[in-house]
Amino acid sequence: MKRLIAMAATLAALTTACAESGAQPLGPAPSNEPSSPPSSPSPTGSPSPPSPSPSPIPARDFTYEAWFNYDGYLFVTHRTEPFVPGVGARSVEAVLEGPTNDESAAGLSSAINPGTRLLGLTIHSGVATVNLDETFGAEETPATAVGSLSQIVYTLTQFDSIDGVVFEVGGSRLTNFGGYELRGPQRRASFADQLPAILLESPGIGERVSSPVTISGSADVFEAVVSIAILDEHGRTVASSFTMATCGTGCRGSYTADVRYDVGTRQPGTIRVYEVSAKDGSPIHVVEIPVLLTP
Repeated sequence: MKRLIAMAATLAALTTACAESGAQPLGPAPSNEPSSPPSSPSPTGSPSPPSPSPSPIPARDFTYEAWFNYDGYLFVTHRTEPFVPGVGARSVEAVLEGPTNDESAAGLSSAINPGTRLLGLTIHSGVATVNLDETFGAEETPATAVGSLSQIVYTLTQFDSIDGVVFEVGGSRLTNFGGYELRGPQRRASFADQLPAILLESPGIGERVSSPVTISGSADVFEAVVSIAILDEHGRTVASSFTMATCGTGCRGSYTADVRYDVGTRQPGTIRVYEVSAKDGSPIHVVEIPVLLTP
């Protein structure tokens, strides 16, 4: 009995002490991380050295397509620039700016009226709405209408998030352009006839290449045979080859070929792709682009 009385007294004393001092923190949760050594205080009067500034994040480049016109048909070029938000709008602006000087010298042009400005671009449920200023419709002919529309449609639908394009001029829906009726969103299939028999996608105009050079694109040619030649700065053939597209004679397929050539020095050259006529063996549907050949 005496032992029980003593234990009760001790418990009462502890309860009183806790009530007077209040609840106390338990400290940090246990951790498996090793404890950091205490930092040494700076000497009195000596400021702490400034923390180093974080290194700037390097700009990220991105490459996108810009579609123009070559010999009356669509032709794709590529632009590589520092990444910016709104890459769809940037790609349309690149098309409105037109071909570069080198691209123009190689025969590229644009069907879009010069000076056309992009007023806005929105994307909803896979459909991009492009709002252009009044300059876009200043000259309306069937040829310029189809060419202008197809350049923008092919440029925007390169992105996975876009499969159709609606056009506006000054904020108003465009339903007829140069006699071309725009019924609903415009898609690549709407302008499939604007693609050439042979589209050369790589290498690009003015690109520096080395042997073997990879030549690729798409084609719809007789029996799917795409002929290839590489010419040196004097126009002499330094390589000749052919490859097969994945489809042909009424359907479009992709093609690619690694072609070896031999030159002694770095020099301007030409990549030529063409179809051999089934009628007389002459080159038809010829596409030529300038490149820089390196040994």
